[in-house]
Amino acid sequence: MLDTPVLPAPPPWRRVVDAPVGGMLGIGFATHPDTGHDLVMAVSTGGHGLFDAVTGDRLARDRDEDTTPDESPDLTCPGLGPAAGTRVHIAGLYGGGLHTTAAGWYVQVVSPDWPHHRVLLAAAGGRPHKDPYGETWWHVLHARHSEFRAAGFSPSGRTLAVATSSDLSVWTRQD
Repeated sequence: MLDTPVLPAPPPWRRVVDAPVGGMLGIGFATHPDTGHDLVMAVSTGGHGLFDAVTGDRLARDRDEDTTPDESPDLTCPGLGPAAGTRVHIAGLYGGGLHTTAAGWYVQVVSPDWPHHRVLLAAAGGRPHKDPYGETWWHVLHARHSEFRAAGFSPSGRTLAVATSSDLSVWTRQD
């Protein structure tokens, strides 16, 4: 595992966001009311950003540093842009969690050389460390230079997002 290289996620997955987000606290999901696309909210010490998980576009930015998920007993933040008027559950530095399985896929976070975390994407039935690498499981992200915050699928299962203290990575699948 220590020498397993990072590989692109397999089809039908494609990476749509690879954005620097300094001071990342956590991430959460919402749904665009018009398009039905998954939305990914990134919450940082510098405010909030909202990304379309299909196009990768940043749809909204709020530089309000005073609204963090630790201020809410249910770890939520107010939505912005197309998600305005909703509360978005955030997983990350203050706790919470995201879905780890979605329609025949699962995500696993391992740290064989802690504190460096690796994010593994596996097809249903794939067994990391036992099955051949790159056939049923893929090492899609290695958090070497920043602290891991959260990884998981959107409620629809069409989006996988990973947050570290300095970056947001998002994959989508259209099948």
